[in-house]
Amino acid sequence: MRVYRQGDVILKRLEVEPNLGGANEKNDLTLAYGETTGHAHRITEGRVKLYALMTGAIVLRVLSEYARLFHEEHADILLAKGDYDISQQREWDWQSETNRNVAD
Repeated sequence: MRVYRQGDVILKRLEVEPNLGGANEKNDLTLAYGETTGHAHRITEGRVKLYALMTGAIVLRVLSEYARLFHEEHADILLAKGDYDISQQREWDWQSETNRNVAD
């Protein structure tokens, strides 16, 4: 499995095509927004579709040969054609005893 990371966003290349039945296609090609800077991890080149699954998972499907993932504070990542599971790094907050997304 191929894994990419851009700041707090983690992309895992899926080896098996996911079942997208019942998934909602998202029009916004932003994978995550930065809570502190207002910057965003977003697709700026290539033909892609972004799906929100009923389980809460997010799947990025790259339809063109490559797609470019951009963020103002990180190096661009070129993603080859295929499907990717999108997640955001989480951390444990000892004071509130809960986990939360890492702020980028």
